[in-house]
Amino acid sequence: MDALRPRQDPERIGTYALLARLGAGGMGMVYLGRSPGGRLVAIKVIKDEITDHPEALTRFRREAETVRAVRSAYTANLIDASLSAPPYWLATEYVAGPTLSHAVRERGAFPADTCRRLFAALAEGLASVHGYGVTHRDLKPQNVILSPQGPQLIDFGIAKGAGDTALTATGLAPGTPGFTAPEVLMANQVGAAADVFALGATIAFAATGRPPFGSGPMDAVSYRAVHEEIDLAGVEPGLAALIRACAAKDPAARPSPAEVITRCAVDSALAEDPYYQSLANLAEEVPVSALRAAHELPTMGPGYVPTQAPSQPGYVPTLAPQGTTAPSAPRSRRTPWLVTVAVAVVLGATVGVVVWRTQQDGGGGQARGGGKGPSTAASKPAGNPSPGLTGSAQPSAEQTPKGPPQFIEQTAPSGDFWSGRAHQCNLPAEEAAHLQFQYSVTTGEAYPDDEVPPGKARIGYRLKYEEPGLDPYYISVAVKPLHELDAQGSPTANDNNRQLGYTSKVTNMYASVQTDWKYFTYPDDFTYRSGGKVLPAMPLSRDPGEWTVTFRHVRAPKDYKSIVCDGFMAG
Repeated sequence: MDALRPRQDPERIGTYALLARLGAGGMGMVYLGRSPGGRLVAIKVIKDEITDHPEALTRFRREAETVRAVRSAYTANLIDASLSAPPYWLATEYVAGPTLSHAVRERGAFPADTCRRLFAALAEGLASVHGYGVTHRDLKPQNVILSPQGPQLIDFGIAKGAGDTALTATGLAPGTPGFTAPEVLMANQVGAAADVFALGATIAFAATGRPPFGSGPMDAVSYRAVHEEIDLAGVEPGLAALIRACAAKDPAARPSPAEVITRCAVDSALAEDPYYQSLANLAEEVPVSALRAAHELPTMGPGYVPTQAPSQPGYVPTLAPQGTTAPSAPRSRRTPWLVTVAVAVVLGATVGVVVWRTQQDGGGGQARGGGKGPSTAASKPAGNPSPGLTGSAQPSAEQTPKGPPQFIEQTAPSGDFWSGRAHQCNLPAEEAAHLQFQYSVTTGEAYPDDEVPPGKARIGYRLKYEEPGLDPYYISVAVKPLHELDAQGSPTANDNNRQLGYTSKVTNMYASVQTDWKYFTYPDDFTYRSGGKVLPAMPLSRDPGEWTVTFRHVRAPKDYKSIVCDGFMAG
């Protein structure tokens, strides 16, 4: 839970006073709010950058419809929503408690008896959701909140009702690698049995403290989910047998939620479990300063009257000023505000995965996937449309790092170019970024209300969720102007810039707190390396126009691959 940012966040959404930031995702920001009567709510606000995307709005409205339809003790109920005009948002009950992911990260694997009780409670929650004709499609430790009364299922952004049509792009599977069932990955066959697979994988994580199918690139994890056994080393045999049944490759072989409950044979409530009770102190408290600030806001502004619900399906009446629209967050013009690389069409919950399907004749594999850019890039180099556009050398024995690399240097022409008109780069990523990788690019000119002064750019990255125990993964950021640079680092007349550009120091993406933002500021943190010289970065004002930003996965100073390309307008 983070404090509000006065120059970025509004004081209220609709009639709700905002107290703090609960988190951010591909779809937008989630705030902790207070209702006029003093009730705490979680408010998800769809971000400005995707409000004009029809599929994003359809997905957001579907989430509101789903949460409104499912009235369960295991879900946070919908309280309010505004789905007819920007800003689009929905408000649900605020559930206090850590996520299962956070609890395991802080305390380690759960005892077997606690896992059984959690197993039964989540199975009962799935049975309740399925009873409404809804499949969750993204059950995972991050989407389970451990409230004092029992677990709560959250994030129905890609949930699917019996009458829904698919919104997933061709070749992309919904869900999260490691928790997505093989039939979903291979054929996009989504059903209640897929939720049971995710349930087994989620309990495996709780019982071992490890990702159920290992870590690494999302295509590798998905391959293991399709072809290899779930990791249950060290799990009590009876519990392991039930998890293994839920994670069966054949959906017809998996037990139903009711059968899971029977096999768990619990004799007491999860809320009475001593270990589960000890997790309550992991819940984040609302900052006292936020509560004090909220109490200083008027409960309701003058002239607030209930609006009439339009005919649009999924709309829930809210309160708004008479004759005006509800106060909204200042519209950001940053490029981009927040991007989750492994998310298709910048939607918060659908990920593009590449699965290598074994041919019936035992021959080579064929990649299953589609789309453009890093969302569906395999961990192998994507291939270049013409020679000399890789921007990096092929690995060699001489390039094997003897320690953490400190910088990168150009070894081949770099053909990545960002187009301001198209808002995208010309080349796909050379390898897939980590599934949870998020980045931001902000300039002082484009967003002057931010904490980035004019003439500078701030480039950041983080993981959306913690992934403990991973080997070092080194990153460097390259920023290059439209025009090529001479030996002194000054722009020339050549606007076909194939140089690597100014680069940052190499950092380990998994170091420190992975979910904290790590920022580089241009020009302060960038240098230009040429002919053995190390020159400071030039001001943005010296070359107005389209600047390209690439994130590079670094193995050695001359061995690196692009994982993300973006850019910004300077001048």
